[in-house]
Amino acid sequence: MDLSGARWRKSSRSGSDGGECVEVALVLSGSVAVRDSKNLRRPALVFSPDAWKAFVRVVKLGGLPVLPRPRSHRT
Repeated sequence: MDLSGARWRKSSRSGSDGGECVEVALVLSGSVAVRDSKNLRRPALVFSPDAWKAFVRVVKLGGLPVLPRPRSHRT
Protein backbone atom coordinates (compact mmCIF):
# COMPACT_ATOMS: atom_id res chain seq x y z
CA MET A 1 0.00 0.00 0.00
CA ASP A 2 1.38 3.39 -0.98
CA LEU A 3 1.44 5.63 2.11
CA SER A 4 3.59 8.40 0.63
CA GLY A 5 0.70 10.89 0.69
CA ALA A 6 -0.59 9.91 4.12
CA ARG A 7 -1.06 12.65 6.72
CA TRP A 8 0.56 11.21 9.84
CA ARG A 9 -0.42 12.31 13.35
CA LYS A 10 1.75 11.65 16.39
CA SER A 11 0.17 10.14 19.46
CA SER A 12 -0.76 12.65 22.15
CA ARG A 13 0.78 10.17 24.61
CA SER A 14 4.23 10.44 23.03
CA GLY A 15 6.86 11.93 25.26
CA SER A 16 8.25 15.39 24.58
CA ASP A 17 11.77 13.93 24.33
CA GLY A 18 10.91 12.26 21.01
CA GLY A 19 11.19 8.70 22.28
CA GLU A 20 8.69 5.88 21.90
CA CYS A 21 6.46 7.68 19.39
CA VAL A 22 3.61 6.18 17.43
CA GLU A 23 2.00 7.88 14.45
CA VAL A 24 -1.31 7.05 12.77
CA ALA A 25 -2.83 8.00 9.43
CA LEU A 26 -6.24 7.43 7.89
CA VAL A 27 -5.93 5.91 4.43
CA LEU A 28 -8.33 5.15 1.60
CA SER A 29 -11.19 2.80 2.44
CA GLY A 30 -11.12 3.99 6.06
CA SER A 31 -8.20 1.80 7.08
CA VAL A 32 -5.72 3.06 9.67
CA ALA A 33 -1.94 2.89 9.23
CA VAL A 34 0.35 2.87 12.27
CA ARG A 35 4.11 3.42 12.25
CA ASP A 36 7.06 4.00 14.54
CA SER A 37 8.12 7.62 14.07
CA LYS A 38 11.68 6.82 15.16
CA ASN A 39 12.21 4.34 12.33
CA LEU A 40 10.39 5.44 9.17
CA ARG A 41 12.15 2.84 7.01
CA ARG A 42 10.19 0.06 8.67
CA PRO A 43 6.80 -0.73 7.18
CA ALA A 44 3.61 0.59 8.71
CA LEU A 45 0.93 -1.73 10.02
CA VAL A 46 -2.44 -1.25 8.32
CA PHE A 47 -5.66 -2.12 10.14
CA SER A 48 -9.18 -2.43 8.78
CA PRO A 49 -11.67 0.04 10.29
CA ASP A 50 -13.27 -2.73 12.40
CA ALA A 51 -9.92 -4.05 13.66
CA TRP A 52 -8.80 -0.51 14.60
CA LYS A 53 -12.06 0.20 16.47
CA ALA A 54 -11.70 -3.08 18.39
CA PHE A 55 -8.07 -2.29 19.27
CA VAL A 56 -8.91 1.21 20.52
CA ARG A 57 -11.84 -0.15 22.55
CA VAL A 58 -9.59 -2.71 24.29
CA VAL A 59 -6.91 -0.09 25.00
CA LYS A 60 -9.46 2.31 26.51
CA LEU A 61 -10.77 -0.46 28.76
CA GLY A 62 -7.24 -1.23 29.97
CA GLY A 63 -7.32 -4.72 28.47
CA LEU A 64 -3.76 -4.81 27.13
CA PRO A 65 -0.95 -5.84 29.46
CA VAL A 66 2.18 -3.72 29.62
CA LEU A 67 5.02 -5.93 28.48
CA PRO A 68 8.58 -5.50 29.71
CA ARG A 69 11.08 -4.08 27.25
CA PRO A 70 13.16 -6.77 25.55
CA ARG A 71 16.63 -7.19 26.95
CA SER A 72 19.60 -6.28 24.83
CA HIS A 73 21.45 -9.24 23.34
CA ARG A 74 24.80 -7.52 23.72
CA THR A 75 27.54 -9.41 25.50
